[in-house]
Amino acid sequence: MVSRREWDDWRWQMRQRVTDLAGLEECFRLTDEEREAVQFHRGALPVGITPYYISGMDPSDPSDPLRRTMIPRMAEFRPKPWEREDPLGERDHEVVPGLVHTYPNKVLFLVTDRCATYCRYCTRSRMVGSGEVPADRRRWEEALTYIRENPGIDDVLLSGGDPLALADDKLEELLARIAEIPHVALIRIGTKIPAVLPQRITPGLVSILQRYHPLWFSIHFTHPAELRPEVAAACDRLSRAGIPLMAQTVLLKGVNDDAGTLEALMNGLLKIRVKPYYLHQCDNVKGSWHFKTRVDRGLELVGAMHGRLTGYAVPQYMIDAPGGGGKVPLSPDFIAGRDGADLLLRNRDGEIYRYPDPDETTNYE
Repeated sequence: MVSRREWDDWRWQMRQRVTDLAGLEECFRLTDEEREAVQFHRGALPVGITPYYISGMDPSDPSDPLRRTMIPRMAEFRPKPWEREDPLGERDHEVVPGLVHTYPNKVLFLVTDRCATYCRYCTRSRMVGSGEVPADRRRWEEALTYIRENPGIDDVLLSGGDPLALADDKLEELLARIAEIPHVALIRIGTKIPAVLPQRITPGLVSILQRYHPLWFSIHFTHPAELRPEVAAACDRLSRAGIPLMAQTVLLKGVNDDAGTLEALMNGLLKIRVKPYYLHQCDNVKGSWHFKTRVDRGLELVGAMHGRLTGYAVPQYMIDAPGGGGKVPLSPDFIAGRDGADLLLRNRDGEIYRYPDPDETTNYE
């Protein structure tokens, strides 16, 4: 029997993660395909699910949206020809181990390869959980030296893995080292832990984080089923500490690729003071095809949100260009064309409106 004290201890949750077939069999009625995939798996991107996150899944329904993102399927091991182990070309832009410099003014700092849970569509499935990117101070020192020696860098995104999987003292040491670099104006943390392990957001952690403003969080949310009271409380602790919270969601086939699910997620995020920021097209990472929607479906869903949700709730639809091209925003086409000096606009209901858009030579008389 688990005590409340144990359940609320994030370290206990991490120690008790389900990581193998025997553990999954205890928690779920697995399908033959799920069982085969777990047995087939080798290498990086292990199975790892916190007891808290499992408690929000249907043990009997393999189509449960959260369960689909956590338990392997055999499709994961049947990649398509266009899929890549490193679809964003991060290795090609790695300037020192674990530091990716793609944009002129910002760097991606992969501080660990450890996560609280392992999403089966992970862009970094090539390395997460593998030990390839350990939370090693000597490795960190190389990255910090590079940042320090390049004054054009003013934005540092901590990711991995999940930076919040680090112990408090180690995370604070890293934040302090980055914050002391004069030209770094912004530190961001990319994390899924508030959604899958809200117990990690302790008063002690929050006390550490609020010492390093301006600090922003990009939190990975997948489905409205994640917006439980514990998650709301964790986000409340962070926002009360002055940390702006932004949400990033990956569009996933059979998980969240319908208007009702996305609307519930985006509205629910606003209610817990998390701004829906990006809706990502799933990257062409090896073994992710069964999660992929077509881009025209994504545009359709974003268009529907524009007509039904407050603007605060509508995320920007993004594709990360393959090979390191960076993020490219996509938007439904609300411009129907031009008629003389008038711009023709298509509104949420498909109706056409004229917007005068003359140049200085146009005569409207």
